[in-house]
Amino acid sequence: MRQFIKQTFASTLGSMIGLFLFITLGAGGLVFIFLTVVARDEDSPGIKDKSVLVFDLSTQLRDSKPPINIAQAFSSKEQDTITLRRVLQSIDQATKDDRIVALLLDGRKGSSLSGYATIEEVRAALNKFKAAGKKIIAYDVTLSEQEYYLSSLADEVIVNPMGMIELNGLSSQQMFFKGALDKYGVGVQVIRVGDYKSAVEPYIRTNLSEANREQTKALLTDLWGKFLNTIADSRGLNADKLQKVVNQQGYLEPEEAKKIGLIDRVGYYDNVASKLREFTGETEATEKEESFRQVELSEYADRTIRPNEATSNAGQKIAVIYAEGTIVDGEGSIETIGGDRFAEDLRQLRQDNSVKAIVLRVNSPGGGATASDVILREILLTKEKKPIIVSMGNVAASGGYWIASGANEIFAEENTITGSIGVFGLLSNIQEIANKNGVTWDVVKTGKFADIDSNVRPKTKAELAIYQKSVNRTYQLFVNKVASYRNLPEKKVNQIAQGRVWSGKEAVKIGLVDQIGGLESAIAYAAKKAELGTNWQLEEYPQQNRFETEILQRLFAVKYLESQATIDPLTAEFLKIKQELSLLQGFNDPSGVYARLPFNFEID
Repeated sequence: MRQFIKQTFASTLGSMIGLFLFITLGAGGLVFIFLTVVARDEDSPGIKDKSVLVFDLSTQLRDSKPPINIAQAFSSKEQDTITLRRVLQSIDQATKDDRIVALLLDGRKGSSLSGYATIEEVRAALNKFKAAGKKIIAYDVTLSEQEYYLSSLADEVIVNPMGMIELNGLSSQQMFFKGALDKYGVGVQVIRVGDYKSAVEPYIRTNLSEANREQTKALLTDLWGKFLNTIADSRGLNADKLQKVVNQQGYLEPEEAKKIGLIDRVGYYDNVASKLREFTGETEATEKEESFRQVELSEYADRTIRPNEATSNAGQKIAVIYAEGTIVDGEGSIETIGGDRFAEDLRQLRQDNSVKAIVLRVNSPGGGATASDVILREILLTKEKKPIIVSMGNVAASGGYWIASGANEIFAEENTITGSIGVFGLLSNIQEIANKNGVTWDVVKTGKFADIDSNVRPKTKAELAIYQKSVNRTYQLFVNKVASYRNLPEKKVNQIAQGRVWSGKEAVKIGLVDQIGGLESAIAYAAKKAELGTNWQLEEYPQQNRFETEILQRLFAVKYLESQATIDPLTAEFLKIKQELSLLQGFNDPSGVYARLPFNFEID
């Protein structure tokens, strides 16, 4: 009841706020607010000559930015977010901007970097910035491996004397619920195809299977090899010697890291500010010793990178559409890919004659097989009329690969996680826990399988055979589609399928991916494939209401994602469990068959 009252109150408050804005302020009031925002933007100081672009590493990077609503304006959330493409555009613009003389990678507030494929794309943009003769300085207190992977390309890496550098290798820790399910009397039965299809393991095992351990080890080895070689190239070090440091120390104090050559200097932020003032030409420190002429990356983006407006009269357009999250049946939500909704978006882009090519950015662990196939069907229909190119993000596996397989060309980074061609079904029942508490059921039926979908008892062998037949059929369809659309022999697909995950590097070798490259590479290829030359406009979908976004973000200083830096370790573990269990809400496939990665497949 308390939770119901809380939710009702929150809903009522949101409605009251909306009514207040429209009734009290009226249309004229909203226009006034809008003009005030614009005026403030115009009145604020512009970007000065010899400025430093500051990239705050605590900023959350996403492929697409979720819509913002009024209720979020009054939340206590503290962390900002920016899209990956906006970051890439900003760095590219700064590379050509004579007013920007250097870039600071600022890790003082912690890091929200997520996924090595995303970091790889940012790294490529920073390398171009550096190649243009502009300096990059990186400063941090405690450098995580992901932060260091990005910062290692800097002209100078400076770490606080009280800090630490993490260099201990990659790991993937999986959570298992079988013991808890057994304890509370919840039964689970699974049907699957593929020795490596490990998404069901948390519910039927207490540890990793040998097949799962094998594929995880192979994947981590690929990603770690890329990490070491990249770091070694940037810092002029030997990868084998770095591995010895990893095995012997794991964490390094700043002086140790400097001696090895991982960083250049041990110092404080005022030392960094002094260094940057040399680039900006400020001979004397201002009232604040840590100050220098600077512009935040998000502010720089607002001033120099304007979103493309949707214009029906634009002659030639490339559409970038984002598939980010779990694939579910129906409309989905902000955090999921609804099969019906996404298919409709693709259909509209196919029918829009001004759209000459489509780039599908996939960052998904998969989900429902039916929803995945609904999306794939629209991709195939679209491909008949215009090129459709896939750009894979950090993860494009299982159902994420299902939808990608039908594209004209597939791009991925070497450290993208992909493949996982396999399917499974998960059947639970509450018979034991109910019986222990005095609850029983009885049934009358007119057919042997009339109550096959009941979750109050385990499935019989005959019923499991029916489910297994459905899973086998879906798996074979998956294999056939990959073989057909990727022009691979079915025998070979069967060998590389079985639910196994692959790195982007290996995926190119076995034919699952065409080229190594990021989002910008995919966009450039789409323009070439559609023979557009340089006369085209890019639009991103799904589109947001720019008016709403501007008002809420600027007037209320909205911050979208909650900062993880203030969460204590115990709470963090409980939140992981909550997140794992919440993923079960996405199990809405009408046939009960899923193409998805292991639920908590994370790399640390």
